[in-house]
Amino acid sequence: MIGKSLINSKIWIPPVAVFFLGIASVHGQETKKDTLREKEIDEVVVVAYGKAKKNSYTGSVATISSDKINNRPVTNITKALEGQVAGLQAVSASGQPGSVASVRIRGIGSVSASSEPLYVVDGLPFDGNLNTISPNDIESISVLKDATASSLYGSRGANGVIIITTKSGKKGESRINFNMSQGFSSRAVKDYKQVTTDQYFELYWEALRNGFVANQIASQQAAQMASDALISGSNGLGINPYGSNFAKPVGTDGKLLPGAKALWDDNWANVLQRTAARNQVDLDFSGGSDKSNYYFSLGYLDDKGVAIESGFKKYSTRLKLNSEVKKWLNVGANLSYTNSIQQAPPSSDSSSDNIINVGRSIPSFYPYYERNGDGSYRLDANGNNIYDFGKYRPSNALQNQNLAATLPLDKNENKEDNFSGKGFLDFTFLPELKFKSSFSVDLVNYNGHYYTNPLLGQGTEIGGSVTRTNSRTLSYTTSNILTYDKKFGQHHINLLAGQEFYKYDYQTISGNRSQFSLPYYYEPDAAALLGGFSGNSDKVSLLSFLGKVEYDYANKYFVSGSVRSDGSSRFAPENRWGTFWSVGGSWKASNENFIKDLNFFNQLTLRASYGGQGNDKIMKGSQSIYYAYQSLYTFYNNLGEPGTVASKLPTPELKWETNLNLNLGLEFAILNNRVKGNVEYFERKSQDLLFDTPMAPSLGFSSFQANIGTLKNTGFEFSLFTTPIKTEDFEWNVDVNLSTLNNKITKLPKASIISGTKLLTEGGSVYDFYLPTWVGVDPSNGKALWKTIKTDANGQTVEGTTSVVGEATRELQGSALPKLMGGLTTSINYKNFDLSALLTFRIGGKILDTDYTSIMSSGSLGGRSWSAEILNRWTPENPNTDVPGLSTTPNNWTNASSRFLYSATYARLKNVSIGYTLPSDYFEKIGLKKFRIYLQGENLLTFYKHKGMDPEQALDGTTYYRYPAMRTITFGIQATL
Repeated sequence: MIGKSLINSKIWIPPVAVFFLGIASVHGQETKKDTLREKEIDEVVVVAYGKAKKNSYTGSVATISSDKINNRPVTNITKALEGQVAGLQAVSASGQPGSVASVRIRGIGSVSASSEPLYVVDGLPFDGNLNTISPNDIESISVLKDATASSLYGSRGANGVIIITTKSGKKGESRINFNMSQGFSSRAVKDYKQVTTDQYFELYWEALRNGFVANQIASQQAAQMASDALISGSNGLGINPYGSNFAKPVGTDGKLLPGAKALWDDNWANVLQRTAARNQVDLDFSGGSDKSNYYFSLGYLDDKGVAIESGFKKYSTRLKLNSEVKKWLNVGANLSYTNSIQQAPPSSDSSSDNIINVGRSIPSFYPYYERNGDGSYRLDANGNNIYDFGKYRPSNALQNQNLAATLPLDKNENKEDNFSGKGFLDFTFLPELKFKSSFSVDLVNYNGHYYTNPLLGQGTEIGGSVTRTNSRTLSYTTSNILTYDKKFGQHHINLLAGQEFYKYDYQTISGNRSQFSLPYYYEPDAAALLGGFSGNSDKVSLLSFLGKVEYDYANKYFVSGSVRSDGSSRFAPENRWGTFWSVGGSWKASNENFIKDLNFFNQLTLRASYGGQGNDKIMKGSQSIYYAYQSLYTFYNNLGEPGTVASKLPTPELKWETNLNLNLGLEFAILNNRVKGNVEYFERKSQDLLFDTPMAPSLGFSSFQANIGTLKNTGFEFSLFTTPIKTEDFEWNVDVNLSTLNNKITKLPKASIISGTKLLTEGGSVYDFYLPTWVGVDPSNGKALWKTIKTDANGQTVEGTTSVVGEATRELQGSALPKLMGGLTTSINYKNFDLSALLTFRIGGKILDTDYTSIMSSGSLGGRSWSAEILNRWTPENPNTDVPGLSTTPNNWTNASSRFLYSATYARLKNVSIGYTLPSDYFEKIGLKKFRIYLQGENLLTFYKHKGMDPEQALDGTTYYRYPAMRTITFGIQATL
């Protein structure tokens, strides 16, 4: 069987590598006179398995040069991509240091399968963690967007390809580059504004009073009962911050008693979040001769998070060697190793120990440290403050919880060792005939250590607990590429044929124990009670054959075609192989005499391409399915006897999902290359979607995988690069990119499929919200109202309202996807000064802010924080409002509905950098070639409407108590010897 031969193959396949050229750039930006922009007209860009001149290439490729990436204060390069390339959407849902942004190229390519692009590092696919690649090691990034550009990667490039080229040594004198930066980080966006302690007590008194009235108690009696129950009643707040002199701080009129003043105001966000330090040091050595070059780098990063006990620390090194051993043989090696430690307390779900959610949920009248009746701190025998765990707090105020006390004693640690090794042999048989063989391996060893201490907090109930998880991921790629490149007069032909093999092997084990006899011992051996042990492994293989032909005539007319056949072990033998292809053409009209005679265009190129690519990355939720066609089983302990239960139905008929891509483009340059631009139209159709189809629970399975439905993404992309002013001492550049997106499901197996708050339906997008429609508040009684749509006895549609959300009619409420997104970059060089800025933006789309609903209770969540918007609640004196009246009786008005859908439109000043390069005359005597000082800011300003929410949320448009984005200010120095 092909599948078994792919996975268990012991045949050595000679490796192949791609020797590539990056964008011409100057190491460390040595000159202010930006010759790079002048040369972009003939720019050589890295493409699939080779290089090409950008202005004649038939595919769609965009590049990001090193000066737009190096020194960005980000721990993961994916977070430096937003706003840099038209058609690329990079969304950083989490600000946790070390986290990865979700990247999409030209829309969402699948419903249930992966839509992530392929990452290629120095010519070969990369399976390591992207946060291991230092931005300072990057020479350039190429983004391949259409079929011609990415089809040679076959199924692996179905969602686009991002090619990262690391720096190499340059011919000439050896160089030493040193970069050091120090800075600090804080929240990029302030959290939701909350009511004060005084306002809270009056509001909650009102909720209690209204709750009693709802139970048929007279108003005057209800008012007295509310005053009596505010602190110590069954629904009371459990604490009196006004002291013993005001035992009942709110009178029967609902107002604080005269002279009542809160004795403390402990903002939990202040103690759980901080201004964090960031330190980074990079050092590299490089050089080369006519026959060899080298590049060696060392890096250190310590990025503390804004949440206490969070952060990311990394040690990295890279060695890159290239040598011409013989005139007919070049060899090279590229080795990198990174050790990283991520401290990551829970910060991405609704659990009670989510540090971001806790800081928002506990009102400031609940203290960090225990207080006496007069407001003074209660001290222990040693005179130290005693942490207040709030045993008296209502459960909604996270009873028995104090992360400020427990997190320093706990562990939430993720350690990784990432090794990546690449090697290649480049044979030249004839000047026009070459063979390249390369091998690439990525090895990731992960160790997770999660410990809950037995001294304080919720861990005391079980004597503390510890979980250890270890996983090992090994993947390798071998490839062999034969190229023939020949010119015959005005004819030029380039042929490529090759073979590639990829194998992925993942293993993991995990165990947990509890009941520590001694504190401050973190390992499982120190705990007495075994809780559980689990482990599993996965394997997947891909065998591929590929070919490409390119032809051009007179450097004016260009055509290309490619084909690749992939065999994936994910599918059954009869459906294992898929063949994918592309055709493309371009016309360099600016080389025509009749265009030259116009004396207007420096460049004018038209291009078109079409092709198909496959996708085998089947997903179930966030988990990849490696055995898609097979039946799977779950094993259980049934009273000491082993048991087996089927967990997945076999799907032997499952086959490749296919993406068909059309691209039409126009590239131009005018005014002596002072204005350059690119306009493209794309149409991306996904068919035979790998769909996780829901099933009736009564059948014993929640879903099964099938090829059903089609999906289409269309849009326009526009990029403009301008130099409005250029003199001997002053240069000003302004670049802008825009892209539109229309995502549409064109075929489904049934009319619609409901998935949580989303609805999949023909004609809609993959992220269409399907929610009850909020009508407002009934001015007569303050109850929440939602829309109902019913059919009467005559078959007529009748619209009405209801105050019971379960009776409301769900309707389509718009998509989470933006209509327009882009970035604006400007840079100024004046003598030795340089200034650059990047503004990113998106227009359109919606966000369902479920974080906000957690602090918008009508009063049934006693002790939970309240948004300042509650001050505008309904009262008889304020009947025209959008906030219902308060009551301790639940009314479910914070259930997901259009009430909490907000515009996703925003703009963010993503990066600003200002620097000064000292005149070289100062340092010539000591051999220093360059010395630059700079100040840089990341996420400096955010412009948006719904205050408190970070508008940069998950792609599906739903908030989930995530770690906020960080605003980072850094000061640094760069030196070149």
